[in-house]
Amino acid sequence: MTGIVLAGGENRRMGTDKAFLEIAGSPLIDRIFRSLKSLSWEIIVVTNTPDRYASYGVTVVGDSFDKRGPLTGIYSGLQKSNDEYNFVLACDMPFLNTRLMAYMAALADGYDIVVPAIDDLLEPLHAVYRKGIIPVIEGRIRKDDQRIRSMFGVLRVRYVQKEQIDCFDPERKSFKNLNTPQDYEEALCADWECLR
Repeated sequence: MTGIVLAGGENRRMGTDKAFLEIAGSPLIDRIFRSLKSLSWEIIVVTNTPDRYASYGVTVVGDSFDKRGPLTGIYSGLQKSNDEYNFVLACDMPFLNTRLMAYMAALADGYDIVVPAIDDLLEPLHAVYRKGIIPVIEGRIRKDDQRIRSMFGVLRVRYVQKEQIDCFDPERKSFKNLNTPQDYEEALCADWECLR
């Protein structure tokens, strides 16, 4: 399994590079990398600022298409990966739960995507993707369709239901993103027990 971290966003609402926000004394990206390394997964970062990751000893790749968006990031990471299954994450998720991630990875065999589904809300940037879906993603990008959900109807998708998620992460902190300064302030006040 490879962990693909999408760090190519423009950070308009935050006003600064979210991956390098300080959380409990270290950049957020450090915590994400530690989570992935604790699972013994390879790490690929998809970013348009590769110099910022030069000291981390991880594989860095830029967007394969000149079309910005999360689907392009997933496509670029999958292209670079040597593994059939890949866990895709956004770079601004401070509350990752490695037990939930390992559980989702264990469900991947026989599916193209494993994605959390809480009621009608999907979490496609905390999900497992099979490398073999690259042609499907490329077709969507070439049609200027960056909606990740738009391809779910033609792929084998395993939905991880809230009852399963709650066994590992009952407060569902895993899916919390830091999109705004207010989100960041709330994260700084949060219980960091899940990161230890």
